[in-house]
Amino acid sequence: MRKVMMAVAAAGVVLLVAGCGSEGGTDKGGSSSAGSSSAGSAATGGAGGSGGSSDAKLDGAAVTKELTDAATAAGFTKDSSDDEVPPELKDCMVSWSADVEKAADPKKSYAATITALTKGGWQEERSTEQNGSVIKSLKKGGWQLNASDHSTGPVKLVMFIGADSSPTCAALIAKDNAKHQKP
Repeated sequence: MRKVMMAVAAAGVVLLVAGCGSEGGTDKGGSSSAGSSSAGSAATGGAGGSGGSSDAKLDGAAVTKELTDAATAAGFTKDSSDDEVPPELKDCMVSWSADVEKAADPKKSYAATITALTKGGWQEERSTEQNGSVIKSLKKGGWQLNASDHSTGPVKLVMFIGADSSPTCAALIAKDNAKHQKP
């Protein structure tokens, strides 16, 4: 079941990063095009967005640390059954699922996590709310992070999935996705 959820979440990341699925949301870029052209680079293999030189060394470990620090300070604990990112993608992709049952108020913890990330240099690009669920797309350097809060639905889930949009990482992610495709 957890692998299915991870596959669904990964598919959601590809759709959101590519700019699909943002109907009803807001685009912080000021256009109606579902985000900047660099937001789609993880799915398309493009060059990715530009960040300040301080983001040049942002890798999977650094993103995971920032995310863990923000989420735990906000009252979340990491879900112990959370599947890990494949070793070959550790520098290109992160996945962090909260144990929603242990959070006092998942909605407040989610909002506090987003606030901490934006104070740490992540820029909110899009936000979509529908039927009590919230998905926010954040960007820092060449990284795209999708933060999902589905804590009020029948399947209680809060997760954060990020990917580096560099051409190297896009190729590695595409190669890994191809391994899991049915012939």
